[in-house]
Amino acid sequence: MNPLTRRSFITSSSGLAISAATHAFAAPGDDDIKIALIGCGGRGTGACNQALTAGSTIKLVALLDPLEGKAQAAHDMLKKNHEGQVDVAPEHIFTGFQDYKKVFDLVDVVLIGTPPGPRPKLFEEAVKAGKHVFMEKPVATDMAGVRKVLAAAEEAKKKNLNVCVGLQRRYSPNYIKLIDRIHQGEIGELMYGRVYWNGTSRPGAAREPGESEMHYQIRNWYFFTWMSGDHILEQHCHNLDIANWVLNGKMPIKATGQGGRQVRNKRENGTIFDHHTVEFEYDNGFRLLSQCCQIGGKCQREVAEHFHGINGKVSLDNSGKFVLNGQDITGQRRQAAKGPGKKRVVFKEDPYQLEHDTFFENIRTGKVRIDADYAAHTTMMGIMGRMATYTGQIITWEQVLNSQDVLVPENIDWDTEPPVKPDADGWYPVAIPGTTKPV
Repeated sequence: MNPLTRRSFITSSSGLAISAATHAFAAPGDDDIKIALIGCGGRGTGACNQALTAGSTIKLVALLDPLEGKAQAAHDMLKKNHEGQVDVAPEHIFTGFQDYKKVFDLVDVVLIGTPPGPRPKLFEEAVKAGKHVFMEKPVATDMAGVRKVLAAAEEAKKKNLNVCVGLQRRYSPNYIKLIDRIHQGEIGELMYGRVYWNGTSRPGAAREPGESEMHYQIRNWYFFTWMSGDHILEQHCHNLDIANWVLNGKMPIKATGQGGRQVRNKRENGTIFDHHTVEFEYDNGFRLLSQCCQIGGKCQREVAEHFHGINGKVSLDNSGKFVLNGQDITGQRRQAAKGPGKKRVVFKEDPYQLEHDTFFENIRTGKVRIDADYAAHTTMMGIMGRMATYTGQIITWEQVLNSQDVLVPENIDWDTEPPVKPDADGWYPVAIPGTTKPV
């Protein structure tokens, strides 16, 4: 891969890679599109459910998850919801880490719903095997993974493979229309932005008797930076991606931040923080203020993006309410959805479903859309913010580009040495701002 520069990142992230080349697996008129799910947790199973909803000729033929019972549980749920579309032979429910190679031999499309850590390797191997790929966000947890994703994206372009990434707001008509209005200048030149994912906390998983260290870290993956990237990356990437979209892929020149573990600081909380605050600075003077907190209690909660221009302000709220220059422009695009013990607001045009509808329609018609570039840039920005909060230092874009930090082992198995280990009392190493050094 060519050496990375800030200019090359900005150039490749400013648009989508879309063409009308025909692909051998799914030319118009072909029959079934065979898919597999790797990573059968809640989000992976949800993504597979949406994939199967995207068309009756989409057939699930293989699943893989190393954690006991995960793949079978996903199979049973999906078969119940999609009778006639789930045709998985017992021998095609895989539990071995390296069984992904067998999975690739069976399918046209791979859905990667694993934790973020292994995603770059699986994406790279899927592209080598000539498969269309849907993968969740973020696409990596370190710069080694980002480089791998960008290189594989270039190969995907050469092979006319579709790559869809679970930054689903990019597929929402509501976001598309409003961000287009920002680009058309309705609030004038942008001065600064604010992005938030301040939400509830979640508990870590207790260690089971006799459980191996690697098994525990994979089962409790969210709380280990090498697997999740920390929540500034795993969740807040949605907000950062909206900022990158609004700014047409322009990347910051430096970041300053602070973070730590104020409340969520038990042994089972692994290595991640419970709050991050970052200020990203751009070469034109624009500033992006970023917050993501998972403390809970009576703390302020907000998942939203706000952009301030010389002629007005736009607010995009995750609840579905959009406001432009003080006017609620959401209209009738919202509806209440009730579930067991909860009520939430969702879009009638569900972006989670729309991304899969678009992905499989492109495969059927021979069009190609590749989301991996902008998803890699958003991932990189999250890594930049994490470097700032973990160290308490000013982090430049060049430092991130040149980072040699490798968090994830090349090949993960139950016998792999875990990248981090607890001390004699069961505590894991946690970054200390002002002491931890950038790498």
